[in-house]
Amino acid sequence: MNQYFHSIRIDEEKCDGRMKCMRICPTQAIRIRKGKAHILDERCIDCGECINVCPSGAILPLTDPFGELSKFRYTIAIPSPALYAQFGNRILPEEINAGMKKLGFDDVVDMAFTCGKVSFAIQEYLREYTGPKPIISNSCPAVVRLIQVRYPSLIEHISIINVPREIAAREIKKKKSKRYGLDEKEIGTFYITPCPVKMISIKQPAEKKKSFLDGAISISDIYGPLLSAMENVEKKTSYREALKSICILGLGWGMAGGVCRTLRLKNSLSVSGLNEILKVFDDIERGKLRHIDYIEAYSCLQGCVGGSLTVENLYNSYNKILKLIETLEYQKIKACPDIREIRRLFAENYFFKTGKLEPRPIKPLDTDLAAAIHKRKEMEMIYEHLPKIDCGACGSPTCLTFAEDVVKGEASIENCIILPKEKRKELKNMIKNESVTTNHEDNKTGKES
Repeated sequence: MNQYFHSIRIDEEKCDGRMKCMRICPTQAIRIRKGKAHILDERCIDCGECINVCPSGAILPLTDPFGELSKFRYTIAIPSPALYAQFGNRILPEEINAGMKKLGFDDVVDMAFTCGKVSFAIQEYLREYTGPKPIISNSCPAVVRLIQVRYPSLIEHISIINVPREIAAREIKKKKSKRYGLDEKEIGTFYITPCPVKMISIKQPAEKKKSFLDGAISISDIYGPLLSAMENVEKKTSYREALKSICILGLGWGMAGGVCRTLRLKNSLSVSGLNEILKVFDDIERGKLRHIDYIEAYSCLQGCVGGSLTVENLYNSYNKILKLIETLEYQKIKACPDIREIRRLFAENYFFKTGKLEPRPIKPLDTDLAAAIHKRKEMEMIYEHLPKIDCGACGSPTCLTFAEDVVKGEASIENCIILPKEKRKELKNMIKNESVTTNHEDNKTGKES
């Protein structure tokens, strides 16, 4: 099996096994054993839902500390557009990015402008696309991994346009390397992230290619120091002039529906929150929504502004971006990339991802095919005798996953406290008899061969 890097960890000392994390997990990646939560590596998509609901704060995100900057001769911050929504309505990206430099970064990339380039590239992609619809956005790594784990048939629907953070990191490294005569390895690019899953896309990209980013620092970690740093930032332009530098196309990437709105995609759909995404993806698998051209999907409610590593109330953040977009629209300010240049780069495959997405393999019942078939039958037999109420008291999210855990030897029938004692005893005997019969058949087959 593949080894997976994860951006969350469970502090067992804090964990009291209250099961909220297990119940909310969209890929059934969490089990409660001996009163502690455990993560199944191959199933976890690092969406961060468990972080949001854990009542004891036992599930922790893993991002890079500021100390990582010292490993590089030149450091560059690449903030998520969600960062721009964490402060007051009068604080614009220009001031925030200046504050980032005060914190010690040598340079800051205005992600909104790069996002604007990618928005135009998506527009070109939709114009030429002739494959299966709808196309599903790939900007949220948790959504991509959800498809790999739970909806492998939808992999061909995922957009192959590269994400802005990777394009920005790739280009700024080339530019600074040429300008300062540095090796690209000496230049550190750090994404200022609203959620832990962006760390995974850096450490272990879904396409199994190397990321151009070197790390991720959470918005929640940088917020306090950045707020202090901005107090010493001299405002070089008026509010009106500062507005003129904002790319309206890129600003929308911080909120759910922002890309569809700013591009004015008529035949598109925006969905956020994993529960709603599951409904939409189920519909696509059933053959519905094939008339939709593009689906903008974010695992976090309201998009990146709702990430688990943000500070501001997500509805406040969403509203700030929305109001800013409306202001730019009203004043007819459009600091956007040159569409002719984008079309030229698009024709040169500048925006396309390299590497191929594949389904993520789930741990089989057994590595031996014959044994796996027997275990599948045993699992079905166990499930038929379970109460099927999916209470989770056994430490598995559903009765079906509990039956699978029993067959794999990771749980015991005794864990099902809903079944009466006599029923548990009877089921254990049935499992034992099934195993004896299986071994007998295997021995007989071996002798005959």
